[in-house]
Amino acid sequence: MMSCYQLPISQMRRFGLALMLPVALLGASVFPSQLQTATAQTSGGNRPLTIRADVQEYDAKNQVITARGNVQMSYPARQIQATSAQAQYFSKERRIDFSGNVYILQQGGNSMRAEKVTYLIDEGRFVALPQSNRQVESIYMVQESDNDGQAATPAPQTPAFKRSN
Repeated sequence: MMSCYQLPISQMRRFGLALMLPVALLGASVFPSQLQTATAQTSGGNRPLTIRADVQEYDAKNQVITARGNVQMSYPARQIQATSAQAQYFSKERRIDFSGNVYILQQGGNSMRAEKVTYLIDEGRFVALPQSNRQVESIYMVQESDNDGQAATPAPQTPAFKRSN
């Protein structure tokens, strides 16, 4: 067998590349640099709920997906999009817990900002909690009713604000 000093440079490079390729492929699969994506299927209608994040973990025993870092959730069946620092999808309980600068947007323009939000999938209900000494902010798009093609009745006039000393 030849020592490495006797191998020509081109053979040493090929040998080095042959060793580095499996290491690089293993590193790419163990330490991915792109966002991780998980798609959870809801029961009954096979409607996907997609979660993207920097890092995701799956606890098979408890059936919980934990997503951390730049979390983005898309649930087209319910017309919901959400972003947060962390999210946990509890598939047995059919619940999603968001935390850290949570923003939820529903089609039609309704939105919510909070520090923590729990989404109860079967009930279609959100429970939001603010940061300490803050409030939850929700914006709801209210459509004026149309009474058989007639113009909507104008809202009653709000009385002037009176200051009390």
